[in-house]
Amino acid sequence: MRLEVRGLTKAFGDFLADDDIDLIVEPGQVHAILGENGAGKSTLMNMLYGILAPTSGQILIDGNPVRFSSPSDAIAAGIGMVHQHFKLVGPFSVADNVQLGREHVTRGRLDREGARQAVLSVSQRYGLALDPDALCEDLPVGVQQRVEIVKALSGETDLLILDEPTAVLTPPEVAELLEIIGNLTDAGMSVIFISHKLKEVKAIADSITVLRRGKVVAEASPSDTEAELAAAMVGRSVVLTVERPPADPGAVALEIKDLTVLGERGTAMLDGLNLAVRSGEIVGLAGVEGNGQTELARAVLGTITPDSGSIEMGGTPVTGWNPYRRIVAGLGYIPEDRGRDGLAGDFTVAENLVLNQYRDAPLSNRGVVDATAVRALADKAIADFDIRTRGPGELVSALSGGNQQKVVIAREFSRPRSVLVAAQPTRGVDVGAIEFIHRRLVAERDSGTGVLLISAELDEILALSDRIAVIHNGQIVGEVAPDTPREVIGQLMAGHRPADPATAS
Repeated sequence: MRLEVRGLTKAFGDFLADDDIDLIVEPGQVHAILGENGAGKSTLMNMLYGILAPTSGQILIDGNPVRFSSPSDAIAAGIGMVHQHFKLVGPFSVADNVQLGREHVTRGRLDREGARQAVLSVSQRYGLALDPDALCEDLPVGVQQRVEIVKALSGETDLLILDEPTAVLTPPEVAELLEIIGNLTDAGMSVIFISHKLKEVKAIADSITVLRRGKVVAEASPSDTEAELAAAMVGRSVVLTVERPPADPGAVALEIKDLTVLGERGTAMLDGLNLAVRSGEIVGLAGVEGNGQTELARAVLGTITPDSGSIEMGGTPVTGWNPYRRIVAGLGYIPEDRGRDGLAGDFTVAENLVLNQYRDAPLSNRGVVDATAVRALADKAIADFDIRTRGPGELVSALSGGNQQKVVIAREFSRPRSVLVAAQPTRGVDVGAIEFIHRRLVAERDSGTGVLLISAELDEILALSDRIAVIHNGQIVGEVAPDTPREVIGQLMAGHRPADPATAS
């Protein structure tokens, strides 16, 4: 399929989300779309997929103008899409999710075996191993994405749109996805790859279009340097390395002793874990996702109760405290899943920015929220953190994923803290925002906050950490310096403790 876009524009009132976009995707090509959060990438894709109607402009397939009034029209034309936020029904099987909206029916009844075979056929054709009978809620995130891809490919798909496909994937899962994309294009399919991760774009793209504030600002090449691509996205030079002076750690700000958390089936998610974070340092927690990081973060916040062990903040036991009491005592928390744990989607941007402090002065007076004070705080946060929104009264659910993350970051950085737990703080944000968040984390450290950084990005752990703790099967299996060779850290992440005691403690 050859896709051409001519002058495509989408306006929401006076706001131009996309402004006169021209774009060509050739058959069998990976065409990457780069841009900051809020640059118009997802809006453009939603027009191509029939979710949004263009205000003006044309979409042409193989030279013929088309109009899509719904995703069904786009699917019928050969376009499939995998959204940034998966649209799966957790309690349904893989086969049931894939056939939603295009059910296999025989004599008025669902043909479940036909659906199973359809999943197996697409899986084998494109190298996407899936169990059609598995429940989607039981699958790792990377496998859930395979389900979304198989769902998109289960029709006669000639062009596949992948919207921020690696935002929630681990490095091994990213490598698998890039290999899958290669299989798709080898089979003649066209792929639109939307991302802000420069390494991945350079590795997979045949051509690159850069958007900024709704306009095409550059047609780039995968041979361009990361610095050149970043500058095109942001409109200025971006520092891709983290500049930070040596840490000056003080007293212990957060201490976790012999912490054990059991899962629903009695499996130890945390198994006697010990970890300390001092004021004025960043401790990076490295590990393959699913080894207890989520349970550790939630236990520190207080949303899950440990089966044994203790948690102290500044020497004060807080194990039995509720989350609000810990927040008042100086705990900041950036959750790994902003949609589930960080935001109230039906609340406005302003309301989300004050979720954990609206009861406190100056935002509240004798139990009554001061709307003027809330608005003033929101206006300042929007400006300080460059949140791309139509205003503080806009629903946070209407923002792009990266701008939603900025709301969470702004909220947690807008009040005093002694301890900050930052779980995947840059997940789903662009290079300009990553640069900003990294600077703020270092500034937090330098102001005396003890920072626990949990990240699936090893580059981020190495760039920011003063000390690295490696977690495996719910235990800290070693602590190393940030200049430790990646191979050693990789061995620890796999659960292999090094023989040299100097490399781990």
